[in-house]
Amino acid sequence: MGRYEQMISERKRKLKELIGLGINPYPHKFNQKDFSENIKRKFSKLKNDERTNSKAVIAGRVMTKRNLGKLIFSTIQDSKGNIQLIFEKKGKTLESFELFKKFIDTGDFVGAEGTVMKTKAGEISVMVSNLEILSKSIRPLPEKWHGLKDEEEKYRKRYLDLIMNPEVKEVFIKRTEIINAIREFMKMKNIMEVETPFLQTVYGGANAKPFKTRLNTLDIDLFLAISPELYLKRLIVGGYERVFTISRNFRNEGIDRWHNPEFTMMEIYLAYSDYNDMMDLFEEIYEYVAKKVNGSTKIKFRGKTIDFKRPWKRMTMEEAIKKYAGIDISKMSDKEISEFVKKNRIETKEDCWGWNMQAIFEHFCEEKIEQPTFILDHPLVTTPLCKTHREDKLCRIIERFEPFCMGAELGNAYTELNDPVVQRELLDEQQKMLSKGDEEANPLDEDFINAIEIGMPPTGGLGLGIDRMVMLLTGQDSIKDVILFPFMKPEDKKK
Repeated sequence: MGRYEQMISERKRKLKELIGLGINPYPHKFNQKDFSENIKRKFSKLKNDERTNSKAVIAGRVMTKRNLGKLIFSTIQDSKGNIQLIFEKKGKTLESFELFKKFIDTGDFVGAEGTVMKTKAGEISVMVSNLEILSKSIRPLPEKWHGLKDEEEKYRKRYLDLIMNPEVKEVFIKRTEIINAIREFMKMKNIMEVETPFLQTVYGGANAKPFKTRLNTLDIDLFLAISPELYLKRLIVGGYERVFTISRNFRNEGIDRWHNPEFTMMEIYLAYSDYNDMMDLFEEIYEYVAKKVNGSTKIKFRGKTIDFKRPWKRMTMEEAIKKYAGIDISKMSDKEISEFVKKNRIETKEDCWGWNMQAIFEHFCEEKIEQPTFILDHPLVTTPLCKTHREDKLCRIIERFEPFCMGAELGNAYTELNDPVVQRELLDEQQKMLSKGDEEANPLDEDFINAIEIGMPPTGGLGLGIDRMVMLLTGQDSIKDVILFPFMKPEDKKK
């Protein structure tokens, strides 16, 4: 038997002995009244070695245990932080001393009542008079001096990561603050929050491969939502003029530093608006949230200082290609562009003007954009849901933008297509592409077309990646660091 198994066996022995003594190691409730940081703040002005008559009733997980013979020092961790408990081997506290000494291990939950004091070393502590075991842990925690360092283990066992690395919790506290700030901003703008279905009979709203499932009751296939877009547009048709949703999206695609198959997106649709209005709104949101959560529009990310203060830089995709790839595609023939793509061994979805333009941008430009920048006016082929540019007589460019920062796309927005005839033609083409094997093409959604035929006003729409926003505003390098339970490949138990 290895050391780890011996530790588990010893804890099980203690558990059995506790039960034999009539002590319930898993009580139903404990009346927690105080928290570590509140106690520390309230009694911060105590002098060293000063004791009070103030009672505290606290609870938490035992993180350290140090037996000095007649005194035991222990640190417990609660939701606010940690605080030291002291047990004395004398008088009325003897019973609690012996209980802690004999049965408590690191990782156990305890409840304690006692008086507040400051030690000679200047640490606010609770001198325990009564102790209650709240949960006996069977598995020991990782050794404190090593912590939980293995990256995969941290993501796979987030509960251990949160215990051993308390600073991780701060990231997720800030994530909640970010989402709360977004909702606060949307309320100020009089934009109503709504909900859309995750299970859909027809998916759409993005170029992405969906996850497929089955509804047994009706014996039909369903898809997990890749986007809430088509449902939000239905609401615009129905008379909601200003709507947003913060929802999960599911896309059956790659996993990397910026991508997780399940992620959180906010989408907003405003009637009587266009993509210029959406640009203003997008940078307003980022500026407001950064100030609200961080107190500044400036952040540090991968050693760079990024500033989300408005206005952000704006350039067309053609301008970006000219700047970063060194070619002016407006003066090149389709053949010359195609030859440039082949010469530079750039992967393209299809050898045509639009997809080649998109591929050149992705290859040469994306990673070089560090400060917040809107890339405007994308090729028509990249989406079937957007209006063509009002000044493009060739109808090859659409009124679409993507904001970029530190090489990552932060969102996506259009002047929404509301011409039902053109919309049907484009989705028909998407359906043909899907039938030919393009797994990212959109199927034809007849009900969505019906809605557009009823009539949809001019509309601007945008999507904002919540996870990527949290990454930037908390300085985290991977999307796995801002999702509590990121997707992980199942462990191979045989290995």
